[in-house]
Amino acid sequence: MPATITLADLSWATPDGRPLFSHLSFSFGPQRTGLVGRNGVGKSTLLALIAGTVPPQAGAVTVSGTLGVLRQGAPLRADETVADLFGVADGLALLRRAEQGIATVEELAEADWTLEARLEGALARLALDVTPGTPLATLSGGQRTRVALAALVFAEPDFLLLDEPTNNLDAEGRAAVAALLGGWKAGAVVVSHDRALLEGMDAIVELTSLGATSYGGGWSHYRALKAQELAAARHDLDEAEKRMADAARRAQEAVERQARRDGAGRRKADKGDMPRLLLGMRQDSAERSAGAGARLADARGAQAADAAAIARARIEVLQPLSITLASTHLPAQKVVLALDEVTAGYAEGRPILDGLSLTVTGPERVAVEGPNGSGKSTLLAVIAGRLAPWSGAVRVCTGVALLDQRVSVLDPALSVLENFRRLNPGATENTCRAALARFRFRADAALQGVASLSGGELMRAGLACVLGGGAPPSLLILDEPTNHLDIDAIEVVEAGLRAYDGALLVVSHDPAFLEAISITRRLALGI
Repeated sequence: MPATITLADLSWATPDGRPLFSHLSFSFGPQRTGLVGRNGVGKSTLLALIAGTVPPQAGAVTVSGTLGVLRQGAPLRADETVADLFGVADGLALLRRAEQGIATVEELAEADWTLEARLEGALARLALDVTPGTPLATLSGGQRTRVALAALVFAEPDFLLLDEPTNNLDAEGRAAVAALLGGWKAGAVVVSHDRALLEGMDAIVELTSLGATSYGGGWSHYRALKAQELAAARHDLDEAEKRMADAARRAQEAVERQARRDGAGRRKADKGDMPRLLLGMRQDSAERSAGAGARLADARGAQAADAAAIARARIEVLQPLSITLASTHLPAQKVVLALDEVTAGYAEGRPILDGLSLTVTGPERVAVEGPNGSGKSTLLAVIAGRLAPWSGAVRVCTGVALLDQRVSVLDPALSVLENFRRLNPGATENTCRAALARFRFRADAALQGVASLSGGELMRAGLACVLGGGAPPSLLILDEPTNHLDIDAIEVVEAGLRAYDGALLVVSHDPAFLEAISITRRLALGI
């Protein structure tokens, strides 16, 4: 019988009572499924409910088959090795004793002679150059993620449950995860904002507060279907607006007809050629007819207005965001950044940047790429003045803003609106409100405290405050801006950067993001 995960009438709410999903019924079969949805909708919670680490508040989760769960960020023991993570340390020790001729007959009967080959194969599938004895503490966060994935592959579960498996991975790590899932023949439920990874899924499931909807195929197919939904919503809006106009026209025509009848009646009454009783009856009938017509016109108009409002709301959700920003007026030949033979690092005698030269001229869009540990963050620290170079020169020749992953340019003690005023002191109230609205901080949303914002909202607020004023900086530096953002939030960031006409220096491992913001040049470090 095929392995399945079944959700039956599942409900769950946050500790403060906010419902994430109610009466959710859905099933996952033995295929690779990408689970998408806005931050805060409950994707990670749903994985925890399936894994059994969180109990449902109502309803049930039934799993037919075995699960392999990727647990990122778990604390490590100081002596824990790759073999410990795989759960094979005792089995490998037995093989070593067998090689030395000191294993007992009973132990030899229990030995798994395929263990080492299977272990090497699992590590190779994730392109890992480690041994079973490698201490986990010596690996980078990205390497530990890949080792954990290799351990799941080694266990051969019926379902993989993966929560953002490519976060913090470099290009090589992302490619290894994509290759693993590309060849995975069992079931998988993958929460991810990595559109390249989602492209290889068999289905995309979108989780919203209303439930779960499955779209067959990968990311491109899902987006095509969403585009069809947008076209249908626009058609519905056009039809509703036509009905509204038709209802208004008919109501006006009815008013005008009634006015003509009333005028004819008054003229007859003035002539005195109609009995007063008959005249009164006609007036009463006309008034009743006019009232019924007005009520019918109002009902038709209200129905059309409701349909238009629903269609507009659907369009706002489905329609790609477009943002307009003030120009930086950056000349095409203006040098905005120049590094000349820069050497820098943190430990004496161990430079991370060694003799690096870079010039950014005019509105260039430069992607800084390279494996983890190649010096990308060090480069940004040198440009931002947070780290002094050991040798060489750094010149920042224009206004510059740096948005790191924490968006530390914003003061968490202030609201979004207060931060905008702080960073754009000459802006009027209307200017502030209009700029924030372009980034979807409308009305009371602009009054939210920065400390309460989600990752996507935080990056959106940073872009709005830095770029939304009347004089945006000519150079914008971004450090992994899409990490921990949902896809909706990434698309808002992309829309803002497409509208920006200054120079960009971007550190990112996300190829879809770099393509969307039209990178013009790439700087490879450590390659």
